[in-house]
Amino acid sequence: MPQTIRSGGRLGGRPTHAPDGRRLGLTLGMLVLPMYVALGAPSVALPAIGRAFGVPFGATAWILAAWSLTSALAMPVAGRLMAWWSPVRVLVAGVLALTAGSTLAAVGPTLPVVITGRLIGGAGAGATVIAVFAEATALPGQQRLRALGTVAAASATASACGTLVGGAVTAWLGWRAVLAIPVLALPLLLAALADRRTFTRVGGGERDGSAGRLDVGGAAVLSVLAGSLITVLQAHSVGLPAAVTLVVAAAGVLAGVGLWWRVRRRPDGFVPRRVIAARGVPAAGLVGGAVFAGYYGVLFLAPSLIEQATGGGALEAGALLVPAAACSVLAGRLAGTVTARFTAWQVSAGLAALTVVGVLVVGVFTGPLTVIVGVALTVSGFAGAQTVLVGLAPELVTAHDRDTAQGLLTFMVNLGGGIGPAAVAGLSGIVSVPVALAVLAVLPLAGLVLSVTRRPGARRPPETHDTVNSQPVTFHPGKS
Repeated sequence: MPQTIRSGGRLGGRPTHAPDGRRLGLTLGMLVLPMYVALGAPSVALPAIGRAFGVPFGATAWILAAWSLTSALAMPVAGRLMAWWSPVRVLVAGVLALTAGSTLAAVGPTLPVVITGRLIGGAGAGATVIAVFAEATALPGQQRLRALGTVAAASATASACGTLVGGAVTAWLGWRAVLAIPVLALPLLLAALADRRTFTRVGGGERDGSAGRLDVGGAAVLSVLAGSLITVLQAHSVGLPAAVTLVVAAAGVLAGVGLWWRVRRRPDGFVPRRVIAARGVPAAGLVGGAVFAGYYGVLFLAPSLIEQATGGGALEAGALLVPAAACSVLAGRLAGTVTARFTAWQVSAGLAALTVVGVLVVGVFTGPLTVIVGVALTVSGFAGAQTVLVGLAPELVTAHDRDTAQGLLTFMVNLGGGIGPAAVAGLSGIVSVPVALAVLAVLPLAGLVLSVTRRPGARRPPETHDTVNSQPVTFHPGKS
C-alpha cells in the first residue's frame, strides 16, 4: 500500500549502528504476514458468516469495508503521531489494537459486534503497517532496500495465499478462526521485541520539536465524512431505516462542510490546504481509490459466485482463487519496470483499464473460470496501483510535505477499498449482480479517464535535487 513514511533519516534520531536490512526486513515481513493474509481470507468466509447470523449476504460487506475504512483513517494519524512517538511505540500500539479488535470480531455474538471488532482491528492494522515501513526506511542506503524488498515480498506472498488460507481455515476451524488470524501478529511482535538486536539500535525515538499539535478536529470530520459515505452506500443491504439513513447522510454533509471550513481555518491542519491544492494529489488519490474499489468490490462477490457455480464450499473457492491472487506479485514487479518507460499516469490508466475489464468479465460472464479471470485482472490493477502510487507523492509536493501527501493519498486510495464492497452490497439488494458490477465498473472507468485527461506533472522544476540521506535525487515530472 502507499504509506506515510519519513523520506529520509531516522524518525526522532539517527542510528549509530543500524541492524542488517535483510534481518530487519525478515522480522518486519513476519509481522505483516497475518494482516496481509487477512486481506483476502475473510472474503471466503463471508457466505458462512451470513448463514451463521441469518443476515443477508450484502450485510457481511461491512466486514471488509470496516477494516478498509479504519485502516485508511489510521495511516495518516499514525504518520502524524510519529512526530512524537518512535515507530516502535506506534508499532506496539498498533499490534495491541489489531489483536484486541480481531479477538472481539472472532468471538462476537452478533454481526454488529463482529463489525465493531473489525473497525478496531483495521485501525490497528493501519498503524502497524505505517510503523513497519517507517522502521524499514530508517535504515541507510542498501540496507533500506533490502528491508523494504523483504517486506514487499512477504506481503505479496501473504496476500496471494489469503483466499486459500481463508478457505482452509473456514472449512476446518470455522469462520471465527478466520477473523482471528491477525491475532498472530502479537506473538510475532513479542518475539521481535525479545531480541534486543531487532529495534533498539534503530534510532532513539526523540520528539520532533518542530511538530505542531495534532489537529484532532480535522481528523474527526474526515472520519465522519468517510464513515457516513460507506454507511449510506450499503444502507439498504443492512436494513437501515430511512430515517437513520437520512441522519447519517446529513452527518456526512455536515462533516464535508466542516472539513472545508477546517481546511480554510487551519491551512496547516490535518488536511493541509497546500497539499490538497497541489496539482495531481487529488487526481492520484481518486485514481487509486477507484482502482481499489473495483478490486475489493469483485473480491467481495467472487467467493460466493464460485460457490454457487461449483456447488463447493469455502475451501474449494479459496483454492480456485489462488492463481488469480498470485497475479498480484507479478503485477507489482511489472508495474515498477514499466514506469521506467512510461509516465506514472500512463501506467495508472492501463491499470484502471485492466480493472474495468475485470469487473465487467465477472459481471457479464458466468462460471468459475471467468470469475477467476476477472479477479486476476482486478488484482493486477490493485497491486500495480500500489507500486505506482508509492513513488508519486514526492513529485507532486515539496520535500517538507512529502509525508503528509503520502498519508492523504493512502487515505483516499484505501477508502476505495471500503467503498467498493459497500456499493456492490447496497446495489445487489436492489438490482441484479451484473447490473451492480456494471455500476461498480464506472469507478475505475472514471479513474481511467482522469489518468488520461489530467496528466498532472510535478510542482517542482523538471530537474530539482532533493537530499534523502545525503544523496541527491533527481525528480522528473510525470515519472515515478
